[in-house]
Amino acid sequence: MFRPLVAVVASSLTAVGLTVPAASASPSSCGVVGTNWTAQAQPHAPPEGLLNAYSNTGKGWTGADSTYSVPLSGGRTAWIFSDTFLGPVNPDGSRPTTTPFINNSFVIQKGQNLKTVTGGTAANPTALVPPPSNGWYWFGAAQTSHAGRDLDVVALRFEKTGPGQWDWRWASNYLARFDTKTFKLRSLTPIPSAANVQWSGWLLRDRGYTYVYGVEDLGGSKYQHVARVRGDDLTAKPWEYWTGSGWSSDETASARVLEGVANEHSVTRFNDGYVLVTHDTKELFSKRVLGYFSCSPTGPWVKPVELYQTPETGAAGSYGNGNIITYNSHDHPDLRRGNSLLVSYNVNSLDANTDLYADVSIYRPRFVAVTLVATP
Repeated sequence: MFRPLVAVVASSLTAVGLTVPAASASPSSCGVVGTNWTAQAQPHAPPEGLLNAYSNTGKGWTGADSTYSVPLSGGRTAWIFSDTFLGPVNPDGSRPTTTPFINNSFVIQKGQNLKTVTGGTAANPTALVPPPSNGWYWFGAAQTSHAGRDLDVVALRFEKTGPGQWDWRWASNYLARFDTKTFKLRSLTPIPSAANVQWSGWLLRDRGYTYVYGVEDLGGSKYQHVARVRGDDLTAKPWEYWTGSGWSSDETASARVLEGVANEHSVTRFNDGYVLVTHDTKELFSKRVLGYFSCSPTGPWVKPVELYQTPETGAAGSYGNGNIITYNSHDHPDLRRGNSLLVSYNVNSLDANTDLYADVSIYRPRFVAVTLVATP
């Protein structure tokens, strides 16, 4: 039930799969890397309270994970979720065991108003992307394309491999395209999946490209990979893959950039460089949220700083429950306030079939305002 823990081609050389120099890469030195940073964190940042209050009404979305956000026209924000509980909510803060549960959903925010968007009908809600036979889709990073007319969401296809709770695996990557007015699914298109990389961690628009951050998930180890596509449509142009020294059209040439990232993380512009926000997956069920810095969207990522420790995690956490875990922290750059990052993370339980029904408050995203302060 919870998330996995546990580009136009630059030249004719790329067209035949050869690596070309990173001519457009950022400089090797910049102020953000040359600075020593510390973090000041303020938990329960907006929109946490708004989402909690909406969940408590039991009239739609009552909890989920993934928690990506995309600004839409008309002052709207699309919140992108994977495994999702819908209402109702019992007066004591528990869920009925018959509550609907689907694998992906949206919550559309305009001001202080929220609306749940699913597939199916009000009486029989379903996932926005219908599950394939023997599997399901989880949502990843998202962005708009075609001048904001489309909402593009990376959809990871998973499949069952047996009857047990953990008998499933990632199968392939897709791009789910939705109309930004009706939120109807326009298309579901396969995207690169040949290198054992889930290209769903993050999408960054920068200098005419969309950078696609993926994760090679080996269970005990997780590695960041980077691809890019010219423009904003991941299905319209050839992809290029960062090899460590340049770009190649060969997906299998994609290099490991950083170990210890989460399946969901973020890379955003910060001052004259870039900041990467991730849960620390070098520790099992870690409560540490880390920030790394680089002068380039392809890394190298240096000077890790602890941004926050999630208070809910483990037996010593705020729930006093050793099954409670936190994961998949990332930034929301379009919702930042001043110099503060807006970091979300997900909360779940290893005993989901008990805890998530007993206490609706567990399975909700948390938000933290993180201010990075330069130190001498």
